[in-house]
Amino acid sequence: MSLAIGQQAPDFNLYDTEKKIVTLSGQKGSNILLLFFPLAFTGVCTKELCSVRDNIAAYNNVNAKVFAISVDSPQTLARFKEEQHLNFTLLSDFNKEASEAYGCAYNAFIGWMKGVSKRSAFIIDKQGVVQYAEVLENAGELPDFEKINAALASLN
Repeated sequence: MSLAIGQQAPDFNLYDTEKKIVTLSGQKGSNILLLFFPLAFTGVCTKELCSVRDNIAAYNNVNAKVFAISVDSPQTLARFKEEQHLNFTLLSDFNKEASEAYGCAYNAFIGWMKGVSKRSAFIIDKQGVVQYAEVLENAGELPDFEKINAALASLN
């Protein structure tokens, strides 16, 4: 079951690409855009995250921190971040705990991979409350960034 607007967002402890722990609770006081994505180095995921990279000023202008989460290892995400020149934090949910807590883990992805993150977007406000939630069943689709941007702008 995915999260609903108005719910307290589940905390997480995830490693970033520098193998440092990042927690959601440590982000209180900031608006957060959490983007779950299936796998690094895949076409749609690269397109999505490069679009965020190219539009990072829009997120900075509304004082939102961007975190992108996948079940890839920190080492894989570090290479992906470097190759794509991504300018926001990538987090490894290798143990699939955050994906499950946010209700966005596939039972089976492309037939045999279990626990891969569904492409999803969550906006979490400064108090840790979910203000936007979008979980896509089709990994080939992208989140609705117009709605995401509107929701972020409304928080300021």
